[in-house]
Amino acid sequence: MTVQSIRLFGDPVLRTPAEAVVDFDAELRKLVADLTDTMLEASGVGLAAPQLGVGLRVFSFDVDDVVGHLVNPVLSFPDEEEQDGQEGCLSIPGLYFDTKRRLNVVAKGFNMYGDPIQIVGTELMARCIQHETDHLDGVLFLDRLDATARKEAMKAVRAAEWYDASAPPVVKVSPHASPGASPLGLGR
Repeated sequence: MTVQSIRLFGDPVLRTPAEAVVDFDAELRKLVADLTDTMLEASGVGLAAPQLGVGLRVFSFDVDDVVGHLVNPVLSFPDEEEQDGQEGCLSIPGLYFDTKRRLNVVAKGFNMYGDPIQIVGTELMARCIQHETDHLDGVLFLDRLDATARKEAMKAVRAAEWYDASAPPVVKVSPHASPGASPLGLGR
């Protein structure tokens, strides 16, 4: 078992889009094993490579007793149905907020050997796949919250025991923010 340290909110690697995996080799298989071991040890539902400081498009998952991984995921949505529910993140420990996600997802990608795979997910599996794929794009679930919930979440992050005020987080500006608005719609 190789359990790694999980990068916490504020670490720039969590805001950096990951690169596509091109080598399906022993190093990738070790990364998948490390992701899986670390996720299971932390009692997580999913864990993406950037959360271990690795900028590659791969994540592991453990949903409804199905443990697996996906490399270079591409998502599609068979319908417009949404779900709203509690979401948390191993990189934002102890904090949970209602987050809207699509109810159903189809994820295509590869396993660690380069074989094509497809995962059809609903409810928690769909939420997990979307959450972990967001990590690969440098997006955190806090970015999916409306402005009011995001402000509340950032207040909770700053009050968290693990938060390091000397290394403030990199925040994304919402594409819907008005010109001159602060990142994430938060006041300064």
